[in-house]
Amino acid sequence: MPNYHAPDLGSSPDSPFARDEEGKLVRRSYWLDMGDNSVVLAMTQGIGTALTADEKRAHLADIRRDHLIDQVCTQEILPPE
Repeated sequence: MPNYHAPDLGSSPDSPFARDEEGKLVRRSYWLDMGDNSVVLAMTQGIGTALTADEKRAHLADIRRDHLIDQVCTQEILPPE
């Protein structure tokens, strides 16, 4: 199973990242109603900022927005030692 973000539903029951017992996204229409630019902004400057890069990749793949992974998950380039 992919590394999906598991929000604390006690503190945020309306989280757009909530999943059911089978791991399916409960509020899928929330994401599908957004345009690509809105998804990028939500994941980089909004509700998705606390997610790890792996969680962002898994979420974007799940909502069929794989093409946005490079815009959302910037790769950290380490300087040579």
